[in-house]
Amino acid sequence: MSRISRRVFNAGLSSAAVAAGVVGSRTAWSQAFPSQDIHFICGFAAGSGADVIVRFIAEKMRPLAGRTIVVENKPGALGNIATEYTARSKPDGHTVYITGASALAANQHILKSPTVDVANALQIVGTINRQPVMVAVSTNSPHKSIAELTAAMKLKGEKASYASANPSAKVVGAMYKEKAGLQAVDVQYRTGAEYLNDLASGNIDFAIPDNVLAVAQANAGRMRILAVSTGKRLDAAPEYPTMTELGYPMDLVGWWAGLVPSATPKPIVDQLGAWLTQVVTSEEGKKFLNGIASDPWVNSPEQAQAYWRKQIDEWRDYVRIAKIEPQG
Repeated sequence: MSRISRRVFNAGLSSAAVAAGVVGSRTAWSQAFPSQDIHFICGFAAGSGADVIVRFIAEKMRPLAGRTIVVENKPGALGNIATEYTARSKPDGHTVYITGASALAANQHILKSPTVDVANALQIVGTINRQPVMVAVSTNSPHKSIAELTAAMKLKGEKASYASANPSAKVVGAMYKEKAGLQAVDVQYRTGAEYLNDLASGNIDFAIPDNVLAVAQANAGRMRILAVSTGKRLDAAPEYPTMTELGYPMDLVGWWAGLVPSATPKPIVDQLGAWLTQVVTSEEGKKFLNGIASDPWVNSPEQAQAYWRKQIDEWRDYVRIAKIEPQG
């Protein structure tokens, strides 16, 4: 064998060894995962709209993962307690944050000093759905439309009030106020469930609920949904008019995803993403998501992360347009 051919031969052996090592490493990761119970983190209280989504995904992913999935509720600070917890957890795929990635994007600009640079600290494994924020009143309210609500709130001036319980709701409420010329006071609650009694009693005039809470309350005859925040009507709930078509232009779409610490190995990210996609695209998954007025939405980890970075920039403008002063 010539000197040159030996070099080529040896180089080939080295490359093959490296490639085998990479493949072996990936195979080892996938075979070892999951090696223990998986913990799903929810940034809002048990019984909230967020909790309903997280528990559904956990229940349907459990047989795919072959492990127990424990839901941990860590409410507070607009979900930032759960965000910090996830970002600091071990990057081994056993801690998964199921939450509104759009809300995390909003928090980067609503919080005065965000403690987590989410786009760099967290990696999306896959997306779940696209959903609206809603404008709603109690069924005890005389207001049957956004036009009636707006006229009444203008008459009340600074005595008007509304409830919000998450970052997206704060932005939608502020944008509605600004575009309608209202002076209504934003009353912030920890969860949507906490303001239901105040809404029913008339202590607050209207609410900006998430879709899960709004649909559940509407089906129970306790809440009247007047409009949605999306730019066009939802495929899952075309009966609800958009704020844009009613004269208050906005296109705020909430979307949910599964996230893990950014150092999580890619084979594990891909495996979690594959399971999540199976749940979302299953007949049960579609039925559940459509039932809460949301459209299933699937993206790869790479597509979702790129879209999220773009969304973080866009939410800077939303928060500015809504004239929300940073909190905290």
